[in-house]
Amino acid sequence: MTIANPQRSNHAIELALLALLATLWGASYTFIKLGVATIPPITLIAARTLIAGLLLLAVMRWRGLSLPMDAASWRRFLFQACLNSVIPFTLIAWAERSLDAGLATILNSTVPVFAFLLTFAITRHEPATARKLFGVLAGLAGICLIVGVQALGGLGEQLVAQIAIVAATICYAGAAIFSRGFEGLDPIAPAAGSLLCGATILVPLSLVVDRPWTLAPSASSLLALLGLAVFSTALAFVIYFRLIQTLGSVGTTAQAYLRVPIGVAIGVLFLGETLTSTAWIGLGCVVIGVAAMTIPERAAAARPC
Repeated sequence: MTIANPQRSNHAIELALLALLATLWGASYTFIKLGVATIPPITLIAARTLIAGLLLLAVMRWRGLSLPMDAASWRRFLFQACLNSVIPFTLIAWAERSLDAGLATILNSTVPVFAFLLTFAITRHEPATARKLFGVLAGLAGICLIVGVQALGGLGEQLVAQIAIVAATICYAGAAIFSRGFEGLDPIAPAAGSLLCGATILVPLSLVVDRPWTLAPSASSLLALLGLAVFSTALAFVIYFRLIQTLGSVGTTAQAYLRVPIGVAIGVLFLGETLTSTAWIGLGCVVIGVAAMTIPERAAAARPC
């Protein structure tokens, strides 16, 4: 008699959720670009975290769930908020006012690289295998081929903005590793808790720095903010915390690679765009890289009993 591994049998669902997460977070760059046109970065991100956190809190109440009340859990939520929303969201929103999209995409797609390096050098909370390293490098090469190596031509010209994107990327990698500590909680709980903590930091800062009552945001910026909060934050964070528990830190960060081919696919299907030969090769590299980082290692899928 054999017992099937339930995680292996549900792996297709997890990969579909990974693709959905990549789509939701990939769309966030467009939302942010539209939002910062008439809403300052700090206020945009403060509103993003507040709306998303309150929405998830309402969903939790509807489902009969409640947030943990102990101080230790809220300290973890606060630290997660700094790593996964307050610092990186603000840095990216600020940097996107000047950086080209192609270069920003390449810089921000290096999350799996930093997640792998932090796992290998410091935390060792999951195996940092040679296959995962191959996946990290293959995916990064694929991103460069898809976006176009010429996108790297501006590297160093807007150094401060580029450093801001890299700093945000390192925060995301650290957040993916720290998120492993929320095992045992429903994925919506750390998502809601960390977003509400982020809002408590950002809203007062917005009131002091931007005086939002004096702003006159456009309709497109407000709609972008709504899409950013509901889809690219509230829904995305719930999926993210689930995947951390099922695919692991390095596997979940593979969505950073998937964002680019998904965006390219949308352009091909809906805008009539075409892919260059190097882009097709890059797409293949990304698929191979994501597979190497997410497919479970060969182990005994069944055990005698």
